[in-house]
Amino acid sequence: MSIDMETKLKNLPDTPGVYIMKDQNGKIIYIGKAVSLKNRVRQYFRTAGHTGKVGAMVSNIVDFDYILTDTEVEALILECNLIKKHRPKYNILLKDDKHYPYIEVTTEEEYPRILLTRRIKKDNNRYFGPYTSAKAVRETIEAIRKIFPVRTCSRNIREGQPPERPCLNYHIRQCWGPCLGNVKKADYQAMIKDVCRFLDGRQEDLLDEFRGKMAEAAENLQFEQAAVLRDRIHAVERILEGQKIISTSMEDQDIIASYQGPDRTAVQVFFIRSGKLISAEHHILEETAEMEQKEIIGSFLKQFYAMSAFVPREILIQQDIDDREVIEKWLFQRKGSKVYIRYPQRGEKHKLVQMAERNADEALQTYEHKAEREKERTEGAVMELKEALKLDIPPVRMEAFDISNTQGTQSVASMVVFENGRSARKEYRRFRIKTVEGPNDFASMAEVVERRFRRGLEEREKLKEEGRDFSEGKFSKFPDLVIIDGGKGQLGAALESMIKLGVDSIPTFGLAKEFEELYPRGEKDPIVLPKSSNALHLLQRIRDEAHRFAITFHRSLRDKNNLHSVLQDVPGIGPKRMKELMRAFGSVEGMKKAGLEELAAVKGMNHKAAEALIQFFRE
Repeated sequence: MSIDMETKLKNLPDTPGVYIMKDQNGKIIYIGKAVSLKNRVRQYFRTAGHTGKVGAMVSNIVDFDYILTDTEVEALILECNLIKKHRPKYNILLKDDKHYPYIEVTTEEEYPRILLTRRIKKDNNRYFGPYTSAKAVRETIEAIRKIFPVRTCSRNIREGQPPERPCLNYHIRQCWGPCLGNVKKADYQAMIKDVCRFLDGRQEDLLDEFRGKMAEAAENLQFEQAAVLRDRIHAVERILEGQKIISTSMEDQDIIASYQGPDRTAVQVFFIRSGKLISAEHHILEETAEMEQKEIIGSFLKQFYAMSAFVPREILIQQDIDDREVIEKWLFQRKGSKVYIRYPQRGEKHKLVQMAERNADEALQTYEHKAEREKERTEGAVMELKEALKLDIPPVRMEAFDISNTQGTQSVASMVVFENGRSARKEYRRFRIKTVEGPNDFASMAEVVERRFRRGLEEREKLKEEGRDFSEGKFSKFPDLVIIDGGKGQLGAALESMIKLGVDSIPTFGLAKEFEELYPRGEKDPIVLPKSSNALHLLQRIRDEAHRFAITFHRSLRDKNNLHSVLQDVPGIGPKRMKELMRAFGSVEGMKKAGLEELAAVKGMNHKAAEALIQFFRE
């Protein structure tokens, strides 16, 4: 240990705070909180015999920083925020919350909508989630729209505005048509409150209210309104049929339990609202070997509720945790009312936790089987490919190239990358063909391969001069295997460029689509892999992904040109406004359906340009 580290340890304050461990490159590898920074941080360096993950982490610590806080609760909040931001290697990590879907109710709007979103904004909208499945969110939104006639359009609708042309949903009675001025803002927002109650799990309350309103409507001879309410009641009842009453407390509860395997842990969450199990989800936490269950559960609670849009009154866990009281205080601040974290050891609540634990066990087994199959089709396929193609090393990094054009116009090329048998989307590159005129796939392939490796060689030279690693460039990482979409002609064109640049030592093959044959360099006969082989299936996935990426790029260019050709004669609509209009409406058809105010509200637009656009569509 360095003198500097010793000095820092001696000077640590005996106060709450967050400590930040760093490796030799200054990268943050662990973040923790402590009621006493002095005692907690010293433990890492004074305690002998660390095992597993903690031992590996300590061996990589070269420096540390710390941030003082007034209370342990403040330290916990800061710890959660920093872990979310930096995602350190040795912390227990949930999947990045940007991947989780939420249901957003746009209560900031006069006539709110219900949307799927993956980002919680600091606004006055209501958010429900997170959910682990976008499918579950879409099904929930679909169910809501069958019960409540909520608008789906993106128009900026305000009370008292001139009527606009309604969409199909109005005509099939799935929207009240606020764009027509058919519904008062107060009535619409009352419906939105019912939607929020539905999402909060208050379906029984809704049913009671709907039944009362239906009886009142029937008594007043408002039979059409009574029929609408009857249909809503039936729709809610059908949903409730699939919800099991599992708690007699009739409270809002989350049940959390884990099952630990050799390498990873599954955490099961049951969401109980008013005594009913309304949904469930599980999370897989990696690299939890040799970690205590209470540490896993504690870390999960902090990260899960840091991003959750709703905190229940009671959280049941399978084992008591060290930070329980601190987490309760933090959740009290988030919820605005008391939250209890309980560890039941008998009775009904204990049985609920046991049920969650059994489901966590099942979720882990399912994940392990799936992971094993995925390993066979990826890493296993890479090793199989090495043997089949007689390569010196396993092709860990593979690059595939494809050409796309329409009768020789707007020719583009794609380069997709797979690492360890899995797509590496951040490494994908796309090219516009510059030197080739007309439909010439051979010449186009020669151009794009030359540009790719020439750029890579130039980057390598620069990185070498700067003393940096080749992995830091956009093109400087070279593949272990190159796949050319096509037969001997495309392969020959690619190899000609590679020979010119001196990179032809990289194994390169053409993959012909018709018979799925691999053409090796300088060989007359192709290699035919068994149709059932994982190696062939991997090559097909790479080739198909290259084709998809090229086609997508080509279509985007074509659509931009088509849009320009359609709108280029509209006064006041230039390239920037075209771009913003496409971003707002997605297509020309979307623009045609939009009203004056909606068009004028687009970034860079004004009323004059919007009126010109509407007039153009009318003509």
